[in-house]
Amino acid sequence: MVGTGAFLLMATACAGQDMATSQPAGGVSTAPTGSVSTLPSASEPVVPQPTPNPPGKPRLTVPEGSTPVPAAKIDATALPAGFPREVWTSNGGTILDIRAQEGGCGHALGEAAEQTAGHVVVNLSETKAQTGQMCTMDIRYPVISVALAAPLDQRTVVLKTTPPK
Repeated sequence: MVGTGAFLLMATACAGQDMATSQPAGGVSTAPTGSVSTLPSASEPVVPQPTPNPPGKPRLTVPEGSTPVPAAKIDATALPAGFPREVWTSNGGTILDIRAQEGGCGHALGEAAEQTAGHVVVNLSETKAQTGQMCTMDIRYPVISVALAAPLDQRTVVLKTTPPK
């Protein structure tokens, strides 16, 4: 039974490969439904588009092209000892990319709680694990993004933690 499934899978893959290589010249193929798709020719380079980091979506690395916020412009006195204190700006200064901390089944969150002419207060928190759910005891340091109403410019970033949500 397993051998038959593997054979059908290989035959289907080979048939799909034959269809892909037997396209008419010019890079236009006709799908079985009658729709026409244009494929890029070998002379047209395919340029991958950068993937923006939408606010609220954690990632492992700092977005390319981000600018570090100077340590003198970060007030992290309210953070627990050992909590990351790294902040970058992107998108013309309207996005703060902040190294956060999360663990187990939780996920880091950030929210611009206050924005004045002199500072921006960002509340960092973590989602609460579901009750009865087994979680690992690891600590991760993702980069989260927080949208600002206006570019950061010379304002100070004040980092605080809030209880899990």
